[in-house]
Amino acid sequence: MRKRLILSMVGLVLAVLLAHDIPLARHLSQIERDRTVTAIERDAFTYGAKLSPILGTNTADTQTQVREIMDEYSLLSDGTIVVVDAKGYLLASNDPTVTIGADYVSRPEIATALLGDATSGTRMSNSIGGELAYVAVPIFSGPNVVGVLRITYPQSVLDADVNSRLRGVLMSALFSVLMAIVVAIIFARGVARPLLKLREATDELAKGNLSIYAEEEGPKETRQLARSFNAMALRLGGLIERQRAFAGDASHQLRTPLTSLRLRLEQASDQVEVSPEIAHDHIDAALAETDRLGKLVEQLLHLARSEGAMLEKERINISEVIENKASEWHYLADERNIAITTEVKPWIFAQCNSLALTEIIDNYMDNALEVSSEGSTISIIANEVGSHIEIIVRDEGRGLTDEQRLRAFDRFWRNSLDSNRRQGSGLGLAIVAQLAQAGGLAVELRESPKGGVDAVLVISGSD
Repeated sequence: MRKRLILSMVGLVLAVLLAHDIPLARHLSQIERDRTVTAIERDAFTYGAKLSPILGTNTADTQTQVREIMDEYSLLSDGTIVVVDAKGYLLASNDPTVTIGADYVSRPEIATALLGDATSGTRMSNSIGGELAYVAVPIFSGPNVVGVLRITYPQSVLDADVNSRLRGVLMSALFSVLMAIVVAIIFARGVARPLLKLREATDELAKGNLSIYAEEEGPKETRQLARSFNAMALRLGGLIERQRAFAGDASHQLRTPLTSLRLRLEQASDQVEVSPEIAHDHIDAALAETDRLGKLVEQLLHLARSEGAMLEKERINISEVIENKASEWHYLADERNIAITTEVKPWIFAQCNSLALTEIIDNYMDNALEVSSEGSTISIIANEVGSHIEIIVRDEGRGLTDEQRLRAFDRFWRNSLDSNRRQGSGLGLAIVAQLAQAGGLAVELRESPKGGVDAVLVISGSD
């Protein structure tokens, strides 16, 4: 009996590990690869933006300035960076083996970027004799492409980094097997019937039912084993769900600040020669947006790793936040001929989390711009209702039904009328609900008096 129990327990744990850790390892591997590529793309766009005013002016010390930026990048990363001009000739590189002035047009990613499209991927490289991972972005001066920045890594380097992060999964699997042997030896007597039920629950878990629950019955030792199984299933389900949610949420949340940052930099580039003061203002705004982007990434990581954590609150001037948000969004609104108005009294204060507040308003504004037609108006309204503060983002779109407004905060839900038009992942309002819960806020959608939607944020306890 004892031997059979040991063999049975080890077999069950191995089944769980094979059924869940292998897909989990693949999923984590893909996430790590996506994260690494995203980091390279971020560096490419960041340093491309730094090179834009240099290549756009084409002064006598252009080569020196480009080299200084490359030296800065080399201190922070091991990637190989090359910069070519608008004709595809090499201007500078941190690779000492290349020749300045060499023709890089034959590289497919360089040719694509010279046409104005950023590109990333892998290809075979004859120079390194293996797969090469690359990101190439065009460098704009106004509407014109004045050069291309490319960052490359050997694929083997990226694979080694991913594999090092997956070793923890393997160690966890080995530890689980060892613990199964120990537990089986200790709890061998008197657990045959409860163990059979536990095995049935494990089979369900191996089929992918992460909500399975093992009944805690039998001797004390068996009950403890059942509790350990339930905790393992809960941790596995939570880990997989959080990783998936983080990958989707991060890509969705980062798009808006990156777009705003790019617009700011384009505005600055357009004004560099005409009005340096205005260009400087746009650059300052871009730097502020970069700081906000960094805080957003940090907070997303925090939310992904600490489920149920509450965000810290601080005293915030709601009136100032709303006016600042209206100012930030008017650049995108102006491109679509959409007006943004505010209705808020001065000096309204409340205790809430700054990141949750601003990101919820940004998500509301993003959704409002998507459904608003040319010539319409988006209003940002703040009302004091008793001891609460209501912030409303009101659009003049087609609106939603009662059922749609209730389902809109569900993850991946999208309006059926938008399914063939919108490129969103249906995560925006789901992220709003998550931020609201973490920040102690309340969110809801109401029917707008103007026929659209009132996206409402409720802050308890005005200050």
